[in-house]
Amino acid sequence: FRVPSASMAPALRAGDVILADRSTRGTAQRGDIVVFDGRGYFAPSAADGDRYWVKRVIAVGGDRVRCCTDEGAITVDDAPLDEPYLPPGTTPSGIEFDLLVPEGRMFVLGDNREDSTDSRHLLGAPGGGMIPVDRVVGEVDRIVWPLTRGGSL
Repeated sequence: FRVPSASMAPALRAGDVILADRSTRGTAQRGDIVVFDGRGYFAPSAADGDRYWVKRVIAVGGDRVRCCTDEGAITVDDAPLDEPYLPPGTTPSGIEFDLLVPEGRMFVLGDNREDSTDSRHLLGAPGGGMIPVDRVVGEVDRIVWPLTRGGSL
């Protein structure tokens, strides 16, 4: 898959070509970076070229995810989320939310929170911005292009 935007920077950059481990299809765990089919959730149709999306899984079915604590952290089940992958100086979210992720769904965010359309932006949409886990194509395994950025994540 080719990364189309800077929404996952710095881990993934626009133009990176990535491989997704399809043996993990239909599964998601907190912290995974996954490729998923966003039709009907993130993209109205595959015709616009936005069928596949790549984001980080923040919470899965049964998790309570909330933003933000007085210190500005996102919490999952009342524990502050450790997010060392965020670019320095990044606010975890400018959008407040407090929700329980339904079973079989996942709440996803881009690492570049200031330039990412993700679950936060679709809270009022069908599905509440949470993607069915069975839409996961696979967990991102490695960058294969450009060669200077190649390797496992």
